[in-house]
Amino acid sequence: MMSPKQISEDRGSPNFRHTPLQIIHILGNFFRIWSVYSMYHYFTQTGASSVLFIFCCLVPSSLLFLLLQKPWKGRPLSNSQVYPSVVNGAITAIYFILWVKGLKSCGPLRAIMAEYSGAVLGVLSAVLYGRRGHVWKKVGGLIAMLAALYLLSQGWAMATLSPFYILDNLDIEVQTKEALGMTEMVVPILAGILSALRRVIARRVSLKNQLKRRLNAVTIASATCFLFPVAMWDLIIGSTSGSSVELPFSAWAFLSTIFFGIILIFYVDSIAEERLHMVFSSPRHLMVAGGCIIIMETLYKMDFSLPGFVICSSVLGFGIYESTALDRSRKDSFQKPNPSNGIIEDELQMSSLPT
Repeated sequence: MMSPKQISEDRGSPNFRHTPLQIIHILGNFFRIWSVYSMYHYFTQTGASSVLFIFCCLVPSSLLFLLLQKPWKGRPLSNSQVYPSVVNGAITAIYFILWVKGLKSCGPLRAIMAEYSGAVLGVLSAVLYGRRGHVWKKVGGLIAMLAALYLLSQGWAMATLSPFYILDNLDIEVQTKEALGMTEMVVPILAGILSALRRVIARRVSLKNQLKRRLNAVTIASATCFLFPVAMWDLIIGSTSGSSVELPFSAWAFLSTIFFGIILIFYVDSIAEERLHMVFSSPRHLMVAGGCIIIMETLYKMDFSLPGFVICSSVLGFGIYESTALDRSRKDSFQKPNPSNGIIEDELQMSSLPT
């Protein structure tokens, strides 16, 4: 039998303390991916404008962020913090446009997996700032990521196009029958790189967690402002060309995107980064997203190949692992065995450029 002292020591261990946070991270990503699938089915059923849809979701999201964080209260924000956040808002607006268009053309699975292409910033940091001995690991990781994205574009994760079609159950509702190719994957890949860039800028500008949340409200509000003329132009061009510009309302598609896809996921990723030291483009994050994708593909009865998806996600995870090798070694070399607080870990986490 375990003594009370041993039980208290187990409960005081980092793994036991982080278990609730890990559950929150898994549930947050599950609901976010659920919102992505609901958004995709909304587009396929209605043919609505992607720019107008994301703009209508950003407007209430920016208002809620502003009401929750109140960036105008407390210590005034300096110009060196506000100006980069506004620029980051423009990058965020472009990211949303590219990502939603990639979702419509490539489907939810490939759009979500392409978000992890932001790990290529790790290769760039190794070339510019890293040691030469680790550059080849970064380049090898980049090649593995490109190979995984190429396999995804060729339909390896689809039952109708996967080389493992014999192992898959083809008695499903097939929604996509043609391979896309890397040309169509360029849009979601660029969106993934911009997503990683906006996270890097947010880390560089705000070193404190509370300041990061205040500046995120400024970023989302500026992204909404930048997206406004694009949405209006899309509305005007659509009306003059005679095509349908109506935006059919679907409560679940809009509400899930607002609350799960924009608001909740920000706080969940912030908790994972601050407390679990897990950045977005990391193998651990990819593993959580992969499990959620498998559940959603099964529930929505998509054209899905489990063996092909496992191979693609494994190759992509290996590429991300190699691309972040330098940052892990740098963190381990500076980290003390039993730090009294999290200052050292937080500083090292913020100092890493990639993802």
